[in-house]
Amino acid sequence: PIGAGRFKTLVSEGFFEECRVFRVLPNFMAQFGINGDPDVQAKWNWNYLEDEPVAASNSRGALSFANAGPGTRSTQLFINLNDKNSFLDERGFSPIGQVVEGMDVVERFYSGYGETVNFDPSGEGPDQDLIQSEGNEYLQSSYPKLSYYSKVQFLYGRPIEFTAENLDGEPGETGTFIVLTRPDWAPIGAGRF
Repeated sequence: PIGAGRFKTLVSEGFFEECRVFRVLPNFMAQFGINGDPDVQAKWNWNYLEDEPVAASNSRGALSFANAGPGTRSTQLFINLNDKNSFLDERGFSPIGQVVEGMDVVERFYSGYGETVNFDPSGEGPDQDLIQSEGNEYLQSSYPKLSYYSKVQFLYGRPIEFTAENLDGEPGETGTFIVLTRPDWAPIGAGRF
């Protein structure tokens, strides 16, 4: 699958290390995937992936690429925080993996800033355009409580382990979670991808 391949490439290049989880909406999703170095992010901005059919639902723990419409998947992903996101399936958000361990860590990502201004003009969350142009300098000065990934690595070649920092917005609060990607992960009742 194309999305899982891109995700693995980004992990192997260290793309997600120091990335902030900049959009956390409780009981909906947690979004990340804008690199903290604007020069690194610029290399990927227009490097879009083909869309893929939705082969699994956006249930709790499912990892999907974010998009701004057909043909716009690039580096941003989100983790579903509940089992009520199946409406995203109809909109073409195709899960590429699943959190298989540590969902309690994901649920502790800092959500106090609310929605981003990109989706709600009255939102107090970060501006994605400024994240892309100014990177972590903007986020650290204006949104210091955001959770972020200090380490993202392959475990035994297949699962991917994320080490997250600033859980609950508290410096020093860390935890790990593990993601399996397609084809290593298949939803219950589905054949292998």
